[in-house]
Amino acid sequence: MHVKNEGEKYVCSICGNEVLVTKAGGGELVCCNEPMGLSE
Repeated sequence: MHVKNEGEKYVCSICGNEVLVTKAGGGELVCCNEPMGLSE
């Protein structure tokens, strides 16, 4: 999933790492060799 907006929160479904977007650049966040999913 590509980062679209500041303030979005992403989580790794494997290890549970979380990322809060402070500057959206449009790239894809990857952790544990898998794309991170948008947290609700």
